Amino acid sequence: MISRQTNISTAEILKQVRRIEITTGRLVAETLAGDYQSVFKGHGIEFAEVREYNPGDDVRSIDWNVTARLGKPFVKRFIEERELTLMLACDISASQRFGSRDKLKSELAAELAALFSFAAMKNSDKIGLLLFSNQTELYIPPRKGQRHVLRLIRELLAHEPKYTGTNLNASLDNLNRVFKRRGILILISDFMDDGYEKAFAIAARRHDLIPVVLEDPMENALTRLPALLQARDPETGALVPLDLSSDELHFKYNAVRQFRKEACKKLFAANGLDHITITAGKPLIDPVVEFFRERARKFKR
Repeated sequence: MISRQTNISTAEILKQVRRIEITTGRLVAETLAGDYQSVFKGHGIEFAEVREYNPGDDVRSIDWNVTARLGKPFVKRFIEERELTLMLACDISASQRFGSRDKLKSELAAELAALFSFAAMKNSDKIGLLLFSNQTELYIPPRKGQRHVLRLIRELLAHEPKYTGTNLNASLDNLNRVFKRRGILILISDFMDDGYEKAFAIAARRHDLIPVVLEDPMENALTRLPALLQARDPETGALVPLDLSSDELHFKYNAVRQFRKEACKKLFAANGLDHITITAGKPLIDPVVEFFRERARKFKR
């Protein structure tokens, strides 16, 4: 299990930012940029120009006023209003500082946010960031450009959370207030919380909401060992005695985990949302690409 101090030096943070920039930039260029553009459309169309009619043009696009004035047919041309806003809402509660593989969940979140950010940047979209624990800890308004994207990644890696708990309800309420224009909302969390269903549904109606569930294999099932230990809940700080050889403990733990997973799936389905699951120790890009490909297939039906 990974357990790292959070007071990483500035040099180390910059090194991580550079590594993520190189790795995710290549993945976006090779795999993700086209998928991103194909499944995220603009919010409408806007008028571009009036031009002379050409054989094959849709007669419904004829501008009859101009045609009557000039004595020959002209058509209106429209273009898609392509510019979008991508908002990254990332859980930075204490449970994100856990990892039984080579990376913490918080590091997975940073790399995932970078993937979406670089894809959005290549399509000239704006990107914003909201970091939350049991309240909003940082909000960076949407902007364009590589320097801005690198700042977002740096904040994800360097920000020291003030609180340890998770409050999805309060964070989504705040996000619904500050992020008013319809956009793409990537919600990255392990969703270890309750009572946020109403705020979640409002966000799903207002935006193109994509829940991203972070999980670690060790969280999915307790290791059975002949051991009695004291475990500390990272979010509440409470000490809990655990008998890892107890059948009752394993049954209860697995039941709670399964219940929470099923509750998330039901919530996502009730709001008509597909989701992405990122599991530590597995390639990050695969479930993201599969999500985009499946979404593209749905658009074509």
